[in-house]
Amino acid sequence: MAERDLIGYGETPPVVQWPGGAKVAVSIALNYEEGAESSIALGDDSDEDIAVFGGWSSPPERRSMMKESFFEYGSRAGVWRLLNILREFDIRSTVFGCGLALERNPEAAKAMTRDGHEVACHGYRWRGTIGMDFDEELADIRRCIASIENTTGVRPVGFYLRDGITERTREILVNEGFLYDSNSYSDDLPYFVPAGGKRHLIVPYAGDTNDGRFWGSGSLATAEDFLTVLKDSLDMLMIEGETVPKMMSVGIHTRIGGRPGVAIALRRFIEYALAQEGVWFATRAQIAQRWIDHAPRQQDMYETVTSVG
Repeated sequence: MAERDLIGYGETPPVVQWPGGAKVAVSIALNYEEGAESSIALGDDSDEDIAVFGGWSSPPERRSMMKESFFEYGSRAGVWRLLNILREFDIRSTVFGCGLALERNPEAAKAMTRDGHEVACHGYRWRGTIGMDFDEELADIRRCIASIENTTGVRPVGFYLRDGITERTREILVNEGFLYDSNSYSDDLPYFVPAGGKRHLIVPYAGDTNDGRFWGSGSLATAEDFLTVLKDSLDMLMIEGETVPKMMSVGIHTRIGGRPGVAIALRRFIEYALAQEGVWFATRAQIAQRWIDHAPRQQDMYETVTSVG
């Protein structure tokens, strides 16, 4: 039976103080994947089925320019709307960026770095590692690192893959010098795992506070639905944060959350959160570094992780 940690911190999670005594660290994760999805135009066997309206099957041998256009909205319009909102409120996000997607829109990539956003490795293409052997996975991760560093001028320290992460992935990440990865939905706080004989930090992501819920039939229909989920999540975490500071992830995709009827929910949530006492908007790298510097040492078997800078 494969080992799984079903217990986590249990009843006594660690208390790590956020800057300024904040009760909740809010991480906005901007997913930038447009142009890196499966595409016949790129030589793939079929086009990506996951579009803004959910699963959309088409003849696998035929290029669908309509499907492509759903993705193109994110790179042509959505990304700029979202960057403008974040700039308006002076908030830094973490961009889960695919290497190829950023290569194909260098203007957007440079704007992300210019505005102080962290760009994390989201794979060179928008796909997982299913079917890859160790050498292929290592090469793919290194290709993403080199691509993002070349496009943005900054080497990524964070990692989040669409799917298909394997037991060996985190060993590769440790050896390649990554500070953290977000391929987990298992907690409201960062935590360490062993990888490659060292300790490796997980900064968990979230699916409930994510605009991906607009896909397909979904569970969200309007901006008000999304705003309610975001506000209620923050309210609950703020209550808990009185004794144990927590973190909250907000997942936004440029082709979904970049649409005006969804982006307005993000804008209203930011306004709401900034009006509360005790909210720290931070990049995932900032959260990771804070955790590394201040979390209680509980796993002596792990070697010390390397800090950014």
